[in-house]
Amino acid sequence: MQHWFSLFPKSPWLSIYGWVIFGLLPFFFIFRSSSPIGISIGILLVLLFFLCYRFSYRSKTGLVYMWISFEMLINIVMTLLFGYVYLSIFVAFFIGNIRNPVGFFIIYGIHIALTIGAIIAGFFIDIDLFLPQFHFILISVIGVVLLPFNLYNRNKREKLEGQLEYARERISELVILEERERIARDLHDILGQKLSLIGLKSDLASRLLYKNIESAEKELMDIRQTASTALKEVRDLVDDIRMTKLADELIRVQQILKAAEMNFTVTGNPSFTNIPPLVENVLSMCLKEAVTNVVKHSYASICHFTFEQSTDELIVTIQDDGIGVPANGKNLPGNGLQGMRERLEFVNGHLEVRGEKGTEILIHVPIILKQNKGAD
Repeated sequence: MQHWFSLFPKSPWLSIYGWVIFGLLPFFFIFRSSSPIGISIGILLVLLFFLCYRFSYRSKTGLVYMWISFEMLINIVMTLLFGYVYLSIFVAFFIGNIRNPVGFFIIYGIHIALTIGAIIAGFFIDIDLFLPQFHFILISVIGVVLLPFNLYNRNKREKLEGQLEYARERISELVILEERERIARDLHDILGQKLSLIGLKSDLASRLLYKNIESAEKELMDIRQTASTALKEVRDLVDDIRMTKLADELIRVQQILKAAEMNFTVTGNPSFTNIPPLVENVLSMCLKEAVTNVVKHSYASICHFTFEQSTDELIVTIQDDGIGVPANGKNLPGNGLQGMRERLEFVNGHLEVRGEKGTEILIHVPIILKQNKGAD
């Protein structure tokens, strides 16, 4: 159940005025009675109704249905004794906030049946009391029918929107966690083996230092070479980690193509809108890797880039007129396609490779990962 203020519509001042009117109006009907006993009974019923209404909102268990039953019973008595039908609006508002679908539809149907039944009985008991306010009663019946569904669907939509927002946040967190784990694995693979090798060779060089100077010098040279290799690999890893703009990366790959004496064309705008930095960085790295493959392996003379953004996904296409690749780029060692696929998996993207005439690489990334608060 929601808090009491969830009953009010989005415009608070209008809702407050409306609730004040519905709260005071029953006393107008009650004081029309000429009997002091009738007036006392009416006031007591109104107080009991709002007391039950308060308890129903504080209930966290199945007792809530008991309090709603009391409210509907009081509403029937008020309708038959004083011609006051409008407590049914209060009950309708509350029913619309019931989250359990089975409970909602059962109570919803019972409330409609009892309200209409009490109104029909009231017309037979005292038609002069009900006929002058027939149009207001009709509006109340429409409210009893429509209000619960309206509130129920609104609450359901808000719940789904909350779940969607939570899912987006979790996806972003998982993407970041996965990227951290990848970086940790890369650092372990790069530094773990190299540092172990440096440690072993350092021990060996210290033992050879007084026995075989030439062998010790050779081990020290190997240590230096291993350290330089490790430093280069770490720098390459850091370059991959840096957040790179897709438009900036396009400029750099065009310079590479110029140096390789290859022509290039561009279709579309690489500056995608509402794209998370992590996604843009992955696209930039994939673009760089794809162009590196084109330069090294394609023997192409021209390379064409296409950038597309739809409502569902981002698509980057790199196409050349080279020798092509096997179907889907499988069984092609050393071309970096597997690394591109692994990077795209971090952002729920995928890679498509076509090799009929030249090579066409299509990079697909869904837009579900964007954090656009304004759209929520």
